[in-house]
Amino acid sequence: MTLSVVCMKWGTKYGPHYVNRLFKGVRRWVNQDFRFICFTDDANGILSEVEVRELPSEPFDEAIDFGMNKAGRKGAWKKISLFRPGLADIDGVVLGFDLDVLITGSLDPIITHAPGSVVMRREWRYEWQGREGGHGSVFRFQPSEHSFLYNDFANDPLAAINSHKGSEQYYTSMTALKHGALKYLPGSLVCSFKRNAMPSFPLNFALKPQLPKDCRVLCFHGNPSIEEAIAGHSKSIRNYCRASEWLKDY
Repeated sequence: MTLSVVCMKWGTKYGPHYVNRLFKGVRRWVNQDFRFICFTDDANGILSEVEVRELPSEPFDEAIDFGMNKAGRKGAWKKISLFRPGLADIDGVVLGFDLDVLITGSLDPIITHAPGSVVMRREWRYEWQGREGGHGSVFRFQPSEHSFLYNDFANDPLAAINSHKGSEQYYTSMTALKHGALKYLPGSLVCSFKRNAMPSFPLNFALKPQLPKDCRVLCFHGNPSIEEAIAGHSKSIRNYCRASEWLKDY
């Protein structure tokens, strides 16, 4: 059964090179056949090896737009469509990524972790606080087994948005938890650049960031971005980082 790797790109924040970089990272670090599918509103510049599909349309698109523009917390609610059974004839295991990540090692432990489960990394803040809730930069599921991720939202989209902090990743993880299907990835596999690679303040001014041991996916949520991290980031004291040219290897 073929592995499907999926991502979404809409708007202008992320150019096609984010999709291409993600595809090349997956190709480099996955040791099996896979489909790589990008759902997007603009396919210009995306490599021909990537299977490009239009952004899905949903009967609850109005609710998605509300969630995407909700004051205080704007979730990436378009990603709910990725959970729709039958989408793009996807079957079997699906591995999903946000675009602002770098693949830094073999993805096999993520693909094979806790078979039959919805798999995410525990959100860093919740991990420290001992609370439940996943981070959505990397997620693995099976549409046929986990259709509740789509159906629970479709049954009452506004309630799903309002009762999950306006956050699509919180909805995904807590819905999987409610259905007894959530399993967290070992935190060492999915790392945050600013929380795990950068030295803590004030050491971030003296020491360069380093790739954490055993990290397979490095996430750039918030600041600095991938490009800022490579060049060095000085727009804030706590998120200051020295230039990390080693990121170019990935």
